[in-house]
Amino acid sequence: MVDNRIDEPDALLRGDATAYEAGAAPSARVVYRHRVRYHEADAQGFLFNSRFLELADVAMTEYFRALGFPYLALVAAGADPSVVRADLTFMAPARFEDDLSVSATCVRVGTSSFVLAMEVWRDHSRLAELTLTYVNVDPVSATSRPLPEPVAEALVRDRGRSAPRLAK
Repeated sequence: MVDNRIDEPDALLRGDATAYEAGAAPSARVVYRHRVRYHEADAQGFLFNSRFLELADVAMTEYFRALGFPYLALVAAGADPSVVRADLTFMAPARFEDDLSVSATCVRVGTSSFVLAMEVWRDHSRLAELTLTYVNVDPVSATSRPLPEPVAEALVRDRGRSAPRLAK
């Protein structure tokens, strides 16, 4: 099985990654790569629209890994982000066997919430834009709670950052 995570998030944070060629390119850090599999395609051979949210979910976990918080460490620190809003805009379809890159950047940090903007790309074509609002949830009470300080600080440091992109 191929591991589609970006294996060197520290290289991304340091700026050691190779940038895309001039022209259209993701506006944020590429955190996840995915090849569209047969079972993810609909009858037209397109990536089914709900699968874009699955890509975003994996990209969120990889984004935090790049910030130094693998998901179990994120939860151990007291962060349990839950999506409370998702806005998706589709520009072009992804198809079976397409190699996709998902980029993510933090665009807002609140007391108990944050917003990630994501883009899904095939080569130099943007296929979709997603804006996801997450609230930090206490799993016992199912209510919002403030983001842990180290997590909030990492998000604030990274907010709006335009990091180098990985080349295909």
